[in-house]
Amino acid sequence: MNTTDARRVLETALICAPQPLAVRELRVLFNDELGADTIKLLLQQLQAEWAQRGVELVNVASGWRFQSRPEMRTYLDRLHPEKPPKYTRATLETLAIIAYRQPVTRGDMEDIRGVTINHLIIKQLEDRGWIEVIGHREAAGRPALFATTRQFLDDLGLESLDQLPVLDHPAEQAVALSALQGHDAVQPELLDEAIAPLTPEAQSVGTDLISGLQPSEAPQPTGEHSHDK
Repeated sequence: MNTTDARRVLETALICAPQPLAVRELRVLFNDELGADTIKLLLQQLQAEWAQRGVELVNVASGWRFQSRPEMRTYLDRLHPEKPPKYTRATLETLAIIAYRQPVTRGDMEDIRGVTINHLIIKQLEDRGWIEVIGHREAAGRPALFATTRQFLDDLGLESLDQLPVLDHPAEQAVALSALQGHDAVQPELLDEAIAPLTPEAQSVGTDLISGLQPSEAPQPTGEHSHDK
């Protein structure tokens, strides 16, 4: 099989896949006759081929997927006018603490936020698939240690936690996550409340994140296959 045909096979598989595909899964398409390095090179070539289109090929935590470019969001939203879920400031700050300081216990989160965290917030984030218990701290009561999941990175369009904006204040981090989540974002008035205590420089960071880090959505291909994201 020549490289043109191999790219076509990869392209078709990725467009029709309901979730990101890892390189090891893509090798199955070729009965493992193509090595991982060759697959990665072909994927990079595909990225270049789609560079000027409204859809792009990206590498997220779970693997490779096609998704719409951020500038297409305004138009695609018109197809789905229903309102998306909204998250409170408390929910986003809790998620930010877990994302930036993981693994953490509920007690750690409460110490950082300075308030008691409702157990329903933790349950909401677990049900969303964004956090999970990865162990227990060897301390009195052996409290659960929480960390983010691959689903969390996939939904934010990130390959690893290293790609999160470098921020220190939980409110700044909450603003950043809200910007990255796009549709599943906190209400605007709560964003204003979150950044109000910050310095002008930090508020500027939050504003830049909101305007410039809107994520893309995976396209919905025709046929019997469809994307969840």
